[in-house]
Amino acid sequence: MKLTIFSLLFCNFIFAQTQYPQDYFRSPLDIPMQLSGNFGELRPNHFHAGFDLKTKQREGLNVYAVADGYVSRIKISTFGNGKCIYITHPNGYTSVYGHLQNPVGPIQDYVQKTHYEKQSFEIEMFLKPDELPVTKGQLIALSGNTGSSEGPHLHFEFRDSKTEFVINPMFFGFDKEIADNKKPTISGLYVYPLEGTTVNQSKQPLLLNMALQKDGTYLVNKVKANGKIGFGINAVDFDDVSYNRNGVYNVSAFLNGNPNYKYRFSTYSFDEMRYINAFIDYSKYKKTGQRIQKLFMEKPFALSIIKTDSLNGVIPVVPNLSATYRIEVSDYFGNINSVTIPLEFDDATPIVSAEPDTSKYFIHSDKDAIFEKENMSVFLPAGTFYNDFKMNFDVKNNRIYIHDDTVPAHSNFTITIQDSTYAEELRDKVFIGKFNGKSFGYTATTRKGTVFTAKSKILGQYGLAIDTTPPTIKILKPIQDKWISEMKTIQFSINDNLSGIKSYNGYLNGKWILFEYDNKTKKITHKFDDGIVAEGANDLKIEVVDNVGNSTIFETHFFRSQQK
Repeated sequence: MKLTIFSLLFCNFIFAQTQYPQDYFRSPLDIPMQLSGNFGELRPNHFHAGFDLKTKQREGLNVYAVADGYVSRIKISTFGNGKCIYITHPNGYTSVYGHLQNPVGPIQDYVQKTHYEKQSFEIEMFLKPDELPVTKGQLIALSGNTGSSEGPHLHFEFRDSKTEFVINPMFFGFDKEIADNKKPTISGLYVYPLEGTTVNQSKQPLLLNMALQKDGTYLVNKVKANGKIGFGINAVDFDDVSYNRNGVYNVSAFLNGNPNYKYRFSTYSFDEMRYINAFIDYSKYKKTGQRIQKLFMEKPFALSIIKTDSLNGVIPVVPNLSATYRIEVSDYFGNINSVTIPLEFDDATPIVSAEPDTSKYFIHSDKDAIFEKENMSVFLPAGTFYNDFKMNFDVKNNRIYIHDDTVPAHSNFTITIQDSTYAEELRDKVFIGKFNGKSFGYTATTRKGTVFTAKSKILGQYGLAIDTTPPTIKILKPIQDKWISEMKTIQFSINDNLSGIKSYNGYLNGKWILFEYDNKTKKITHKFDDGIVAEGANDLKIEVVDNVGNSTIFETHFFRSQQK
């Protein structure tokens, strides 16, 4: 134990000595910095990689390069960060600007040229240092709401240019831009009985009552157990101006004053992001939407922000033990809240039994597993899951039932279905769908003869579905045989309710033209200012293809004058 504690403190000491430039970078916006999301905040299947900066609930604010450098990467996507610019700086860091409405100036010219060269809205470009240099304070883009953004804001982050690890922007002096005198809030404390333990006469996890003390800390009534237990907290942070529920920066747990479990949102890699599903009580999250942050690991997982003792935060409550467990939650500014839990051994008979489990199969997370029944099977490679668990599996009514989504998968498993009932000419329209009641979603499927295969990371019900219905295309403002010289854009609504849209293309007078796709509204938009439209008569064609090859074509004819 002494060696483990020394290693923990040594790692923290080394981390604390890391030097980041404090006055090198400016703000990417010219309005006061307000956060709608902070670094490390808990998101679906990932930790947040930077700051979400408020933009007055609107688009079109100026976005500036935070320091000299060069545009090293540009990615335009319908999901994720949407329109995104990466600037590499000579001091070894890269700044990232996401959910943009549009780049501006030479950057936009480069993007527009690439759209037409690749004949695609979704593009990714990696640039050399001499192609698009920028200076500190240069206008590079306008803020927006593109990609998976749920409202107008600027996603802003820092990365190590060599390792691609994301880094908390607070380290670069941006703490001076934010006022925060508020302690983090601990809104929930849970205790987990592990390996058949009884805690407070229960074999199920319990929400503990916390009593507020005069000094602002919390105290919990004595927790009595007779074996291994662990704790989890629901904690958020607030600053003085934003009033958003942000993530906490640092959590430390101590057993009798000795470090037991600790994590700090400082820096981590994208390869670690999905470990959030092991970091939280995933089952409770799927059932209630609450993200309880566990302070123990049933099996170790490789999330670098966590430092722990030799028992991975698990606490063995043994006879004659009388101990104190303390949790400290702090933000970057040093505001601290804490809760203290007395522990005692007790072998009282449980009043609350463990939840009944009718699962037939046991999964060893470190071993391959394959389950087959009738014409369906699932292959679960070693490492698919974080922990061992009891799993339900069955095949009935042409569905394969692979437990349910209260257990997280870290990597892909493979579903295989053999079915010869579909006519040969229809088999390319058949795919493996994930079913939720009567609705289902498309899963990318390959076929070899009558054998269909798909990979997924989500447990649940799967089965074959067929899509013979082509996508729909609807023009939002009819233009057939009309003069539309005053219109700046033309928009279409495109949709496919079964397998989903795979691709779309627009052609003006036989030439490919750029349509931008917004996944939130299912609309595509062409801007006439790209100069492709002809003087006078124009023929426009839109073609949309779904994921199994059904296609729809829409054609129209209009007139436009470019004369001013």
